[in-house]
Amino acid sequence: MFGDAAAYERYMGRWSTVLAPGFVDAVLGTSASASPASVMDVGCGTGNLSVELLARWPLTHVVAIDPSPAFVATARERLTPGRSRVLVGSAMQLPEAPASVDAALAMLVLNFLPDPVVGVAEMRRVTRPGGVLGAAVWDYGGGMAMLRTFWDAAAHVHPDAGAVDQALDRPARDGGLEGLFTDAGLVDVAGGLLEVPMHFPTFADYWEPFLLGIGPAGDHVLGLDDAGREALRAELAARLGDGPIEMTSTARWVRATVPA
Repeated sequence: MFGDAAAYERYMGRWSTVLAPGFVDAVLGTSASASPASVMDVGCGTGNLSVELLARWPLTHVVAIDPSPAFVATARERLTPGRSRVLVGSAMQLPEAPASVDAALAMLVLNFLPDPVVGVAEMRRVTRPGGVLGAAVWDYGGGMAMLRTFWDAAAHVHPDAGAVDQALDRPARDGGLEGLFTDAGLVDVAGGLLEVPMHFPTFADYWEPFLLGIGPAGDHVLGLDDAGREALRAELAARLGDGPIEMTSTARWVRATVPA
């Protein structure tokens, strides 16, 4: 589901780029004097969060981790040499030493892990005492309009799609992220919402990225036969119209501190 970097950028990367600045504001702040010396980008994808971190704080070093070799190759091309290391690795077993970074961030990652509890524990392990952990996930249950519309239409046409939708929603439910961080023994846990405006000039600009097979939604579309895909396309077109399509999608974020 996450093997084609260019397809990911067309499908979701363009929106993670818009989300990244607000996420960094919420979790690490905007002060240049408080820039972290080192940040781990857990599940870095094509590097959109790392790009924001490096641009914002010229003295910050980024360690970016992702399990997809294709995404890692793209991130290496984009990130500043000498200020970043980009590694193939799993959020379930981060390839870094304990207490080696000032902050560990996971943007649009935790709901894809087989066990988010293990992922948060690994983020805590690699972050020094007094350091910051942060995460964000799309609010699949209601606020992520782009995917909420998709899964509602998919479940209407193919009722079995609801099981995938519900699995994605679990870490994003109200209080879910804060609970994960609290249960991990972190302190000063706080969370909130971030809104991302989405503009699709045509219905095709909304629909065609789902045909690229990226993420659970793309995987669902590719698993349908031609008639099933056309039924889903027609249902979405009836709900959204020809375009332009304007949406506001919501992500939930959380931040916390590793106890001293």
